[in-house]
Formats: sequence, C-alpha cells, structure tokens
Amino acid sequence: MATKTHSTISILFLFFSFFSNDSSADIIELNSFGKNPGSLDATFFRPKKEHPPLVVLLHGCAQHGNELAEKSGLLGLAKQKEFALLMPQQRLTNNIKRCFNWYAADDYSKNKGENLSIKNMIMTLKKKLGSEHVYILGLSGGGAMASSMLVNYPELFKAGGIVAGIPFPCADGLITAISCMKNGPSQTIDELASIVKKRHPKRQQWPKLSIWSGKKDNIVNPFNSSMHAQQWALLSSLKNKPKIDKNLDYTITRWLDEDHKVQIELIEMDNLGHGIMVNPKLKHGGEVADYLLASSISTSKHIIKFWNL
Repeated sequence: MATKTHSTISILFLFFSFFSNDSSADIIELNSFGKNPGSLDATFFRPKKEHPPLVVLLHGCAQHGNELAEKSGLLGLAKQKEFALLMPQQRLTNNIKRCFNWYAADDYSKNKGENLSIKNMIMTLKKKLGSEHVYILGLSGGGAMASSMLVNYPELFKAGGIVAGIPFPCADGLITAISCMKNGPSQTIDELASIVKKRHPKRQQWPKLSIWSGKKDNIVNPFNSSMHAQQWALLSSLKNKPKIDKNLDYTITRWLDEDHKVQIELIEMDNLGHGIMVNPKLKHGGEVADYLLASSISTSKHIIKFWNL
C-alpha cells in the first residue's frame, strides 16, 4: 500500500499526548495478522485465563497504545480482571501525528485500509486466544475510528466506549473533518441513524455503548458526544426517555432497554476539557498526564464495570 500522509488534519488534532515508546515486558508484538492494508502495527496483553474477553484500545494522535493502556489504568485492570488487551498502533509513515485516519474513506470504509487491518488483528487474536466477546474503546481520533468500527462490524463487538470522539458517519474528508471537530455533525440525529440503518437493514441488536466528553472540550465539540448517544438510541430502538443523574462534577444520561438494563450511557464532565478521565486515588484508576485528566471518576474502571468484565 502506498504511504499515506494526512498532515493538515493531524496538526488540527492537537488532542493527544506524547508518550515514550517504553513497552511493558507483559506486552507482546502481534507480528502476523493477515492482510494489513492500513499498514498498522499491533501489540497485545495475554492473561493466563483461557478464552478471555478481548478489549481493543485505539489511541489518540501522537500517542502510543502501550503507554495509553498503562497510564489510563486499563492494562492494570486487564491483569486484575484477566481480559486480553489489543493495542493497534498507527505508524508515523501513515500520519505525521500518528492519528488514525478516521476521516479518510480509504481507511474508515468497511473491509478497507485501517478498518480492515484492525478487524484482522481482532479476528487473529480471537482465534489465538479463544476469545468469544470483543469490546472496543477509543480516545479522541481513536474514538472516531472506534465509531466506524462499531458501525461497520456491529456483529463483532459486544460493547464499546467512545471518549472525546466523533460519531460515524460525520466526515468524508478534510473539510468535513474540521467541521465535525468544531461544530459537530452536519446531519440530524435521524439522518445519522438512517445512514447506518441502510447499511444493516435487518439488524436489531447493537453493541452497548459508553460515551464520554468534557463540557469544556475546545478541541472536539462535546455536541458530538450528545449526538452520538442519541444516534445510538435510535439505532437500538430505545423509546423510553433517558434517565439523568447529576453528580457533583458530572452528569450521566442513561438509555434503558425493555428489560430496564442500561444500553447506552452519556457521561459529561462539568469542568474538564479534552481527554480521558483518571483518578490516581483508585487502584488502576490511572495517572495524570497530558490528556489524561484528573477526575473523581476513572473512565477505564467505569467502562470495565459497565461492560461487566
């Protein structure tokens, strides 16, 4: 595949931290996973447990997946809870800021580019580890790419988590990507849901979804998260009014299914900007760094509980 460069949008995606590439001894290189049209790399953590659940973590721009897994607390939780953890990694030769190319049709389309590479990684590990259930969590640009994975392959995932991301489909190139980041989707909620339904006209069940945003995010408009949650509620045919719980520094809006189980949650942090939430006071609650934001709640711990892992 020809080398891809998408530097302009990468510069605009200043939401990511620069991490050192110092991998844990517990992290294994995934050197072979079939076709790799997106030219991505991958590492994974394998627990001792047989047939473990598999969690996929998609990093933000300029980040390294291994470091994000460790600093967010997710790697510690994987060791404690004994689930496998897959970390696809963008290459500098693909993108000057190591952003997943979530806005490029060659990469967000089903069975093409980076989408296909990530899918092949997942299928390889599922077979290798005997994993039955797969979950996906993405931050920022990784959240935008995770949105496309959930839409393109809903049958592959049991649940997902999108942090400071963008709903799919929102952008189809550079100009619309900038607009999505700044203003949110140009489509209505009905239009966003309708586009996805046309891709999967017979699908009734959609993965559970946890969506996070900081109300003071000035990089990716928090309107994206609200629109995403409402899009997913329409797809999931959740007709009841959502329940809203206001906490000291965040609000959780929950959409329940017919069995009164939470299918979608939207967590909005009152005084935080762009990033993933960490609480260093908690075991495996994460540590503060650029775009890992000190909070009363840990995104990784909360999502793992939401997923019942």
